[in-house]
Amino acid sequence: MTPASQDVRIRPMVADDVPAAERLSDEGYHELDTRTFHRDWPEPRRRSPAHSASWEVRTRHFLSTDPGGSWVADQEGELVGFATSYTRELMWILASFVVRPGLQGRGVGAQVLAAALDHGRGCLRAMLAASADPKAVRRYRLAGFTLHPQMLLWGSVPREVLPVVERVREGSTGDFDLMDSVDRQVRGAAHGPDHEVLHRLFRPLVVDRTTGSGYAYVSEIGSPVLLAATNRRTATDLAWEALASSSPDTPVEIGHVTVANEWVVDVGMTAGLELHQRGYLGLRNMKPPAPYLHHGTFL
Repeated sequence: MTPASQDVRIRPMVADDVPAAERLSDEGYHELDTRTFHRDWPEPRRRSPAHSASWEVRTRHFLSTDPGGSWVADQEGELVGFATSYTRELMWILASFVVRPGLQGRGVGAQVLAAALDHGRGCLRAMLAASADPKAVRRYRLAGFTLHPQMLLWGSVPREVLPVVERVREGSTGDFDLMDSVDRQVRGAAHGPDHEVLHRLFRPLVVDRTTGSGYAYVSEIGSPVLLAATNRRTATDLAWEALASSSPDTPVEIGHVTVANEWVVDVGMTAGLELHQRGYLGLRNMKPPAPYLHHGTFL
């Protein structure tokens, strides 16, 4: 243990920690984005009140389903780091991992991540979404994760490029069993109770045809934030339907694109979006899911 971490206590996260964890997360990711963003991208901004509230909803959800999966680094009553994680069937998933800027590389992150990893000790597979932060990426690799580079599609979608898409409908809570079935086929584990939260936070789309099934959750600006399908044609239809709900005056983002999902690169380029690189998908004992776009927290 390094001198900087000797007075840090690693303990389970509790509900009262969530607001402080959200502020630390916002601070940490904003500092990283400011340090690493491309000059031609919009200036990084702190979270809006609505996005902060959404973050807290997600974290309280994980504390409810997996009280042993989230841990904090407490230094004299102040949070200086945390990791939130959960298991779904036989998969362990890291939802968030943050160490206060200036304290990275001093052992705090290693301790809190180790506690979260222990929650998944009985799982066969694992997933995480990694930023481009070299210290975090090194920590994930040392923990046994294979790091798959990700791409990002970004820009405004002109109306004239949108194709006619048929038999894509609005989703409902009655579709959760279908969604879980698609999850198991594509990523090896269902989202289960996470669909309840995703349904509240995003607009669900569903395809249920004899030729293929799938679903997508779409943000308020038309970005597909989570998409799973049994074949590329179904995935492509879902992506186009999501983009059709965007505004030509507001840029959309399709993130977390691995090389296994070039179908969405084709969609984005046809829509006139720019292609960039950002972050990694970290996997243990599994291949990159496809056709699939993972959410940064719910994966």
